[in-house]
Amino acid sequence: MTPSYADLTRVFGRIGLLSFGGPAAQIALMHKSLVEDRDWLTEDQFLRALSFCMLLPGPEAMQLATYAGWRKRGILGGLIGGGLFVLPGAIVIMALALLYGSYGSLPLVQAIFLGVKATVVVIVIEALIKVSKRALVSRTALWLAAFAFVALFFFALPFPIVIVFAAVVGAMTAAADTVAAPSTKFPWAKSFAVVVIGCLLWAAPFALIGNADPILAEIGAFFAWLAVVTFGGAYAVLAYMTQAVVGDFGWLTTPQMMDALGLAETTPGPLILVTQFVGMIAGAQAGGTGLALIAGVLTLWVTFVPCFIWIFAGAPLIDWLEQQPRLKAALAGITAAVVGVIANLSVWFALHVFFGSVTPFTAGPITSVWPDLTTVQPLAIALSGLAGVLLLWRHINLLWVLFICAAISGTLAMF
Repeated sequence: MTPSYADLTRVFGRIGLLSFGGPAAQIALMHKSLVEDRDWLTEDQFLRALSFCMLLPGPEAMQLATYAGWRKRGILGGLIGGGLFVLPGAIVIMALALLYGSYGSLPLVQAIFLGVKATVVVIVIEALIKVSKRALVSRTALWLAAFAFVALFFFALPFPIVIVFAAVVGAMTAAADTVAAPSTKFPWAKSFAVVVIGCLLWAAPFALIGNADPILAEIGAFFAWLAVVTFGGAYAVLAYMTQAVVGDFGWLTTPQMMDALGLAETTPGPLILVTQFVGMIAGAQAGGTGLALIAGVLTLWVTFVPCFIWIFAGAPLIDWLEQQPRLKAALAGITAAVVGVIANLSVWFALHVFFGSVTPFTAGPITSVWPDLTTVQPLAIALSGLAGVLLLWRHINLLWVLFICAAISGTLAMF
């Protein structure tokens, strides 16, 4: 059965509006909509496509929606599927970023966001637990996770170096007697054409921007680079993005980054929409609302266009990729390192939430941060404890946990 474009728009529009709760919930929603309720994908097709999307940089749920649309109605169908998965959340993030830029510094708003930040600490720990269960399946994986944490937290090594090292180690540790199956014919010409056209479209905004504003060029270049190194999911991206946005560019502070993540967790669509929020806040601080809107659209473009390129060029090659054991082993190594990346992010966030002052320090090759123990914030620790009980033990819906912790913090601030 080949659905009409109207059917695609209706189904994927509904998925986009209801896609709360992170990748696991979004993938489950798509499975019900596309496999159980309709025969648009078989169980095998869905699982093979999901495995393929998990190998790619970028948000796997959005790429899975793109693949499903592409499989039913070609490139236009893929644009509908992936585009509608992102669009509702992008609209909400745009409104929230503008409101945050205007009112985020008010004392009551800051108090409310303390509850959000305290919950974010637990959200990242929950992600760490989930990824660990999937990734840490061997001694090598454990060592790679430990290496990634130490390299990032204690030595501040660049994120791409950690990822490349993990990929090389993973490939080298693939079974020596593993032999690839007879290769499926590789459609080079078609995929090459998609990549060339896609990259030209991806780069088009840079020609339009020109020398209009240096901050736009910086934002576009950074998020374009981020889009091609975001293996391991959104939380791995956040670790790298926090390091660069806070430490290198100075666009946002660490508390603002945590506010951004908390807001992104409350909206539909992929969590990586947090990049749009960051781009808009950076633009607003550099040139007001107009520049914020331009920066937000630019960030969305350079972040998500590559996702469409990966699918349109690579989806026909799913069978071929399944026959590449070294590649699969390299990606398994990256996934293991991501555990350490997320652990670094969780410690970083916890220090900045639980203490009012955190300062960098250097001792020989070690470059890290240390909290001022006299600035400990008991309320933040208590709120994180409450969020941990509600999320990890009682398994309460994330939106309710965010609301409860924000409401408690905001209420206490008024007395």
